[in-house]
Amino acid sequence: MRALLALGLAVTTGCQCGGSEVVIAGRDAGRPIDAGLPDAGSLGGGAGGGASAGEGGGSAGGGDAGVPCDVIIASLRDFRDDHPDFETFSGSGATTGLVRETLGSDELPIHAASGPTSQTTGPANFDQWYRDAGVNLAYRVQLPAMRTPGGDLIFDSNAFFPLDGEGFGNQGRAHNFHFTTLIRSSFTYRGGERFTFRGDDDVWIFVNRKLALDLGGLHAAVQGSIDFDAEASRLGLVRGQTYRFDVFHAERHTTESNFRMQTSIDCFRPPEIQ
Repeated sequence: MRALLALGLAVTTGCQCGGSEVVIAGRDAGRPIDAGLPDAGSLGGGAGGGASAGEGGGSAGGGDAGVPCDVIIASLRDFRDDHPDFETFSGSGATTGLVRETLGSDELPIHAASGPTSQTTGPANFDQWYRDAGVNLAYRVQLPAMRTPGGDLIFDSNAFFPLDGEGFGNQGRAHNFHFTTLIRSSFTYRGGERFTFRGDDDVWIFVNRKLALDLGGLHAAVQGSIDFDAEASRLGLVRGQTYRFDVFHAERHTTESNFRMQTSIDCFRPPEIQ
Protein backbone atom coordinates (compact mmCIF):
# COMPACT_ATOMS: atom_id res chain seq x y z
CA MET A 1 0.00 0.00 0.00
CA ARG A 2 1.27 3.44 -0.89
CA ALA A 3 0.32 6.73 0.70
CA LEU A 4 1.91 10.14 1.02
CA LEU A 5 2.71 12.29 4.03
CA ALA A 6 2.65 15.79 2.60
CA LEU A 7 3.85 18.75 4.67
CA GLY A 8 3.24 22.35 3.82
CA LEU A 9 6.14 23.18 1.48
CA ALA A 10 7.13 21.74 -1.84
CA VAL A 11 10.30 19.69 -1.23
CA THR A 12 9.33 16.12 -2.11
CA THR A 13 10.58 12.60 -1.60
CA GLY A 14 8.87 9.23 -1.65
CA CYS A 15 6.69 7.39 0.82
CA GLN A 16 5.71 3.79 1.42
CA CYS A 17 3.09 3.09 4.06
CA GLY A 18 2.35 -0.33 5.40
CA GLY A 19 5.84 -1.33 4.22
CA SER A 20 9.29 -0.76 5.58
CA GLU A 21 9.58 3.00 5.61
CA VAL A 22 7.75 6.29 5.56
CA VAL A 23 9.47 9.35 4.15
CA ILE A 24 8.13 12.87 4.39
CA ALA A 25 7.25 14.79 1.28
CA GLY A 26 7.48 18.56 1.66
CA ARG A 27 8.74 20.25 4.82
CA ASP A 28 7.58 23.13 6.95
CA ALA A 29 10.66 23.82 9.04
CA GLY A 30 9.33 24.12 12.55
CA ARG A 31 6.91 26.94 11.87
CA PRO A 32 4.85 27.39 15.06
CA ILE A 33 1.19 26.47 14.89
CA ASP A 34 -1.53 26.72 17.49
CA ALA A 35 -3.22 23.76 19.10
CA GLY A 36 -6.50 24.44 17.32
CA LEU A 37 -7.64 23.65 13.82
CA PRO A 38 -4.64 23.16 11.50
CA ASP A 39 -4.56 25.66 8.67
CA ALA A 40 -5.32 23.41 5.71
CA GLY A 41 -5.01 26.41 3.39
CA SER A 42 -1.24 26.38 3.90
CA LEU A 43 -0.94 22.79 2.77
CA GLY A 44 -1.41 23.39 -0.95
CA GLY A 45 -2.50 20.61 -3.24
CA GLY A 46 -0.90 17.61 -1.51
CA ALA A 47 -2.26 14.22 -2.42
CA GLY A 48 -5.57 15.02 -4.02
CA GLY A 49 -5.77 18.35 -2.18
CA GLY A 50 -6.59 21.67 -3.74
CA ALA A 51 -8.34 24.67 -2.33
CA SER A 52 -7.86 25.89 1.21
CA ALA A 53 -10.08 24.68 4.01
CA GLY A 54 -11.61 26.76 6.75
CA GLU A 55 -13.84 25.95 9.69
CA GLY A 56 -17.06 25.93 7.70
CA GLY A 57 -19.14 22.93 6.78
CA GLY A 58 -18.92 20.60 3.82
CA SER A 59 -20.81 17.69 2.37
CA ALA A 60 -20.17 14.31 3.93
CA GLY A 61 -19.14 12.84 0.62
CA GLY A 62 -16.77 15.55 -0.55
CA GLY A 63 -14.85 16.83 2.44
CA ASP A 64 -14.64 20.46 3.48
CA ALA A 65 -13.74 23.27 1.09
CA GLY A 66 -11.65 21.17 -1.26
CA VAL A 67 -10.03 18.84 1.28
CA PRO A 68 -11.03 15.32 0.17
CA CYS A 69 -12.38 12.77 2.60
CA ASP A 70 -9.28 10.59 2.31
CA VAL A 71 -6.87 13.33 3.42
CA ILE A 72 -6.50 13.61 7.19
CA ILE A 73 -4.97 16.85 8.48
CA ALA A 74 -2.60 16.47 11.43
CA SER A 75 -0.22 18.48 13.58
CA LEU A 76 3.15 17.10 14.69
CA ARG A 77 5.40 18.39 17.44
CA ASP A 78 9.03 17.31 17.64
CA PHE A 79 10.79 16.95 21.02
CA ARG A 80 14.33 16.42 22.21
CA ASP A 81 14.94 13.03 23.75
CA ASP A 82 15.91 14.63 27.07
CA HIS A 83 12.34 15.81 27.65
CA PRO A 84 11.36 14.14 30.96
CA ASP A 85 8.50 12.18 29.38
CA PHE A 86 10.54 10.84 26.43
CA GLU A 87 13.05 7.95 26.54
CA THR A 88 12.23 7.55 30.23
CA PHE A 89 9.47 5.00 30.62
CA SER A 90 8.77 1.54 29.26
CA GLY A 91 5.89 -0.90 29.19
CA SER A 92 4.42 -3.89 27.43
CA GLY A 93 0.73 -3.06 27.30
CA ALA A 94 -1.53 -0.03 27.29
CA THR A 95 -1.85 1.94 30.53
CA THR A 96 -5.38 3.28 30.81
CA GLY A 97 -6.50 6.16 32.96
CA LEU A 98 -3.61 8.55 32.28
CA VAL A 99 -5.97 11.24 30.98
CA ARG A 100 -9.40 12.41 32.08
CA GLU A 101 -12.54 11.18 30.36
CA THR A 102 -13.40 14.58 28.84
CA LEU A 103 -11.27 17.08 26.93
CA GLY A 104 -10.39 20.34 28.62
CA SER A 105 -11.76 23.75 27.68
CA ASP A 106 -8.90 24.12 25.17
CA GLU A 107 -9.94 20.83 23.49
CA LEU A 108 -6.80 19.03 24.71
CA PRO A 109 -6.44 16.03 27.06
CA ILE A 110 -6.08 16.68 30.78
CA HIS A 111 -3.55 14.68 32.80
CA ALA A 112 -5.65 12.63 35.19
CA ALA A 113 -3.27 12.62 38.16
CA SER A 114 -1.99 15.58 40.15
CA GLY A 115 1.55 14.18 40.08
CA PRO A 116 3.73 11.56 38.40
CA THR A 117 2.37 8.23 37.16
CA SER A 118 4.01 5.00 36.03
CA GLN A 119 4.17 6.44 32.50
CA THR A 120 4.45 10.25 32.91
CA THR A 121 6.26 12.75 35.08
CA GLY A 122 3.14 14.76 35.87
CA PRO A 123 0.70 17.33 34.47
CA ALA A 124 3.18 20.17 33.87
CA ASN A 125 5.31 18.19 31.42
CA PHE A 126 2.28 16.45 29.91
CA ASP A 127 0.74 19.83 29.10
CA GLN A 128 3.66 20.44 26.71
CA TRP A 129 2.86 17.48 24.48
CA TYR A 130 0.22 19.15 22.28
CA ARG A 131 1.00 22.82 22.85
CA ASP A 132 3.67 25.19 21.57
CA ALA A 133 5.49 25.30 24.89
CA GLY A 134 8.97 26.41 23.89
CA VAL A 135 10.29 22.84 24.04
CA ASN A 136 9.00 21.54 20.70
CA LEU A 137 8.90 22.38 17.00
CA ALA A 138 5.55 22.19 15.21
CA TYR A 139 4.64 20.95 11.73
CA ARG A 140 1.43 20.66 9.71
CA VAL A 141 0.95 17.48 7.72
CA GLN A 142 -1.49 15.62 5.54
CA LEU A 143 -2.03 11.89 5.99
CA PRO A 144 -3.78 10.73 2.81
CA ALA A 145 -5.64 7.50 3.48
CA MET A 146 -6.45 4.70 1.06
CA ARG A 147 -9.91 3.31 0.31
CA THR A 148 -10.18 -0.45 0.75
CA PRO A 149 -12.27 -2.61 -1.61
CA GLY A 150 -14.85 -2.81 1.16
CA GLY A 151 -15.06 0.98 1.38
CA ASP A 152 -13.09 1.57 4.59
CA LEU A 153 -10.60 4.41 4.91
CA ILE A 154 -7.17 3.21 6.02
CA PHE A 155 -3.81 4.80 6.79
CA ASP A 156 -1.18 2.20 7.66
CA SER A 157 2.52 2.42 8.46
CA ASN A 158 4.71 0.06 10.44
CA ALA A 159 7.55 2.59 10.24
CA PHE A 160 5.89 5.89 11.05
CA PHE A 161 8.78 8.36 11.19
CA PRO A 162 7.42 11.53 9.55
CA LEU A 163 10.05 13.80 11.15
CA ASP A 164 13.25 11.96 10.25
CA GLY A 165 15.99 14.56 9.89
CA GLU A 166 13.64 17.39 10.86
CA GLY A 167 13.15 19.46 13.97
CA PHE A 168 15.72 18.44 16.57
CA GLY A 169 16.90 15.69 14.23
CA ASN A 170 17.33 11.98 14.84
CA GLN A 171 19.63 12.63 17.83
CA GLY A 172 22.08 9.88 16.96
CA ARG A 173 19.48 7.30 15.95
CA ALA A 174 18.35 5.90 12.63
CA HIS A 175 14.98 7.63 13.06
CA ASN A 176 13.38 10.50 14.93
CA PHE A 177 11.39 8.76 17.68
CA HIS A 178 10.29 11.76 19.73
CA PHE A 179 7.14 13.51 18.54
CA THR A 180 3.42 13.84 19.14
CA THR A 181 0.59 13.73 16.63
CA LEU A 182 -2.70 15.61 16.93
CA ILE A 183 -5.55 15.06 14.46
CA ARG A 184 -8.59 17.29 14.71
CA SER A 185 -11.51 16.28 12.53
CA SER A 186 -15.24 15.76 12.51
CA PHE A 187 -17.62 13.21 11.03
CA THR A 188 -21.33 12.63 10.61
CA TYR A 189 -22.61 9.68 12.59
CA ARG A 190 -24.84 7.61 10.31
CA GLY A 191 -25.00 4.36 12.26
CA GLY A 192 -22.91 1.24 11.98
CA GLU A 193 -19.49 2.94 11.97
CA ARG A 194 -16.39 1.36 13.48
CA PHE A 195 -12.88 2.70 14.00
CA THR A 196 -9.76 0.65 14.74
CA PHE A 197 -6.33 1.92 15.73
CA ARG A 198 -3.17 -0.13 16.04
CA GLY A 199 0.05 1.53 17.13
CA ASP A 200 2.50 2.78 19.70
CA ASP A 201 3.05 4.58 21.93
CA ASP A 202 0.23 6.58 23.62
CA VAL A 203 -3.05 6.92 21.72
CA TRP A 204 -6.19 8.60 22.99
CA ILE A 205 -9.21 9.12 20.75
CA PHE A 206 -11.98 11.48 21.79
CA VAL A 207 -15.40 11.50 20.12
CA ASN A 208 -17.73 14.37 20.93
CA ARG A 209 -15.02 15.45 23.43
CA LYS A 210 -15.37 12.17 25.37
CA LEU A 211 -12.67 9.51 25.64
CA ALA A 212 -13.65 6.72 23.25
CA LEU A 213 -10.38 4.74 23.00
CA ASP A 214 -7.61 4.63 25.61
CA LEU A 215 -4.29 3.08 24.58
CA GLY A 216 -2.07 5.27 26.72
CA GLY A 217 1.44 4.68 27.96
CA LEU A 218 4.60 3.14 26.53
CA HIS A 219 3.98 -0.15 24.75
CA ALA A 220 4.60 -2.15 21.62
CA ALA A 221 1.90 -1.94 18.97
CA VAL A 222 -1.51 -2.66 20.49
CA GLN A 223 -4.94 -2.47 18.91
CA GLY A 224 -8.28 -1.11 20.03
CA SER A 225 -11.61 -0.43 18.34
CA ILE A 226 -14.61 1.84 18.72
CA ASP A 227 -18.08 0.46 17.93
CA PHE A 228 -20.03 3.68 17.53
CA ASP A 229 -23.46 2.09 17.85
CA ALA A 230 -22.47 0.33 21.07
CA GLU A 231 -20.96 3.55 22.43
CA ALA A 232 -23.57 5.98 21.08
CA SER A 233 -25.34 6.54 24.38
CA ARG A 234 -22.16 7.07 26.39
CA LEU A 235 -20.67 9.38 23.76
CA GLY A 236 -23.92 11.27 23.22
CA LEU A 237 -24.25 10.42 19.52
CA VAL A 238 -27.44 10.87 17.48
CA ARG A 239 -27.67 9.60 13.92
CA GLY A 240 -27.39 12.31 11.31
CA GLN A 241 -25.51 14.70 13.59
CA THR A 242 -21.88 15.81 13.17
CA TYR A 243 -19.36 15.40 15.98
CA ARG A 244 -15.74 16.13 16.80
CA PHE A 245 -13.24 13.29 16.33
CA ASP A 246 -9.83 14.02 17.89
CA VAL A 247 -6.78 11.76 17.91
CA PHE A 248 -3.84 12.31 20.28
CA HIS A 249 -0.75 10.18 19.73
CA ALA A 250 2.80 10.21 21.10
CA GLU A 251 5.93 8.41 19.92
CA ARG A 252 8.18 8.51 22.99
CA HIS A 253 10.64 5.63 22.83
CA THR A 254 12.70 3.47 20.51
CA THR A 255 12.63 1.08 18.71
CA GLU A 256 9.39 0.90 16.70
CA SER A 257 6.76 3.33 15.48
CA ASN A 258 3.47 1.90 14.22
CA PHE A 259 0.46 3.94 13.16
CA ARG A 260 -2.59 2.30 11.62
CA MET A 261 -6.09 3.72 11.39
CA GLN A 262 -8.98 1.94 9.67
CA THR A 263 -12.59 3.05 9.73
CA SER A 264 -15.94 2.72 8.02
CA ILE A 265 -16.59 6.43 8.70
CA ASP A 266 -17.37 7.78 5.24
CA CYS A 267 -15.56 11.10 5.55
CA PHE A 268 -13.31 13.08 7.88
CA ARG A 269 -13.11 16.85 7.60
CA PRO A 270 -11.92 19.81 9.71
CA PRO A 271 -14.08 20.37 12.79
CA GLU A 272 -17.36 22.15 12.17
CA ILE A 273 -18.23 22.34 15.85
CA GLN A 274 -16.37 24.79 18.09
